[in-house]
Amino acid sequence: MKPIRLLATACAASILSLGVAMAQPAQPAQTGTPTYQPESGQAGKDVVWVPTHQSLVDRMLDMAEVTPNDYLIDLGSGDGRTVITAAKRGLRAHGIEYNPDLVALSQRAAESEGVKDKATFVQADIFETDFSDATVLTLFLLPELNLRLRPTILEMKPGTRVVSNTFMMDDWTPDQSLESGADCQSFCNAHKWIVPAKVAGTWKLDNAELKLDQKFQMLTGELIQNGKSLPLTDARMNGVEITFTADGRVYKGRVNGERMESASDAGGPSWSATRSST
Repeated sequence: MKPIRLLATACAASILSLGVAMAQPAQPAQTGTPTYQPESGQAGKDVVWVPTHQSLVDRMLDMAEVTPNDYLIDLGSGDGRTVITAAKRGLRAHGIEYNPDLVALSQRAAESEGVKDKATFVQADIFETDFSDATVLTLFLLPELNLRLRPTILEMKPGTRVVSNTFMMDDWTPDQSLESGADCQSFCNAHKWIVPAKVAGTWKLDNAELKLDQKFQMLTGELIQNGKSLPLTDARMNGVEITFTADGRVYKGRVNGERMESASDAGGPSWSATRSST
């Protein structure tokens, strides 16, 4: 996986920063220093650099359930190991890294590993770069940096998987968390979020009305049927998939813009809903 990074002013024990790929064309090779080798704890723009254990890189990619159809972007890609590992699995992967020496090092490593056509890197600031084309986003950043990125992440396409080494997204609860194996000694936890479709508001069913409030992937609300209010339970989003229970019936569906329809495997009568304009 890739290296960690920390705020330059933070103590070395708080280190972090992992890499991802970005939706931009391949950049020209960085020259850098041919003999350059990064040192754990070296200063950076916002954070210090510390390498992350390869076993956690592998677990993070497994957690994201990556396929060759995905496009992975690593934010703060360091020595490029997350991007290169993803490319070895057949993905297009791109790393955004501020340090030009680390970018050049990553490009040399990608060429050495035979994946330079799939693993690309750019020297750029993650806060000034468009990464919206990613279907998988990986990062190893401090909580305050994650929080700065969160509004942008929540505007990404619903279903985008976001995997962070160690650090959280404040009150956005992960959809899944795991620990790496015993061979990883520090910064060995990973957390995954799936960008949820935005469904807050009122939806019209054939003979009912669905009112939803939303906080990230969690939903509350009511189904109003025959003048009776039925509170929702177990209501949540999983990307574009919606699940809730009302009056003992489990509803499972998929959201497509202003419309949601029952999932093919939901069982029971089919249903659909359209977002109300009022």
